[in-house]
Amino acid sequence: MEIYKDGFPGKVTAVITAAGKGTRMNSSINKQYIELGGIPVLARTIGVFQQCREVDEIIVVINEEDLNFCRKDIVQKYGLTKVKALVSGGAERQDSVYKGLCAIEGCCGIVLIHDGARPFVTSENIADSISAAIEFGACGVGVKVKDTVKISDMEGFVSSTPDRSRLWSIQTPQSFAYDIIMKAHEEAIKNNYLGTDDMVLVEKLGIPVKILEGSYRNIKMTTPEDLIIGQSILDSM
Repeated sequence: MEIYKDGFPGKVTAVITAAGKGTRMNSSINKQYIELGGIPVLARTIGVFQQCREVDEIIVVINEEDLNFCRKDIVQKYGLTKVKALVSGGAERQDSVYKGLCAIEGCCGIVLIHDGARPFVTSENIADSISAAIEFGACGVGVKVKDTVKISDMEGFVSSTPDRSRLWSIQTPQSFAYDIIMKAHEEAIKNNYLGTDDMVLVEKLGIPVKILEGSYRNIKMTTPEDLIIGQSILDSM
């Protein structure tokens, strides 16, 4: 899908990050390669982007020691032909994303950044994110917070209670005009700033970021309990 914004053409690239060790999963293998319904989590995640017609290419960022395994047992085995590059990750997720961005070749218009451990993202989430990134330049998927959130002081006492109706739990994909997200990462490197996600790097530039309503099913496989929930979601699909 070639997009045009203000006469500027460019492809749509998905950067999928899967370089985490997954220590909270208490597993002998990385969480991205744990199987759900007989298929590795990462293969399921990439597969959604593979099937989404709006996505032109996929860059996957993984641990260096997993490059050969991922190429053979994920990309080739499951016919993930849109994967154009496997890139070794950095020390932090932010470093890994930047390495993925730098691996994009040719004219890129929109970049989607997604967690490899979120296999239940939908094609609708992806397509809506692309449209919003074209319109606003930057957006992220999220869900409204269900619980009341408290802000505490340094001693652990409640200092304030924010309005729950305006609170979001942010997920991925997070999608941006290519020039915006590259500038955001370059400024973060220049200022030695480490953000909790890619949206906050763009926020630091003073650029408004649109939030799109996502799905409570779009969970991240992080702990053993998530695998139980993930299997339940899979069974209900």
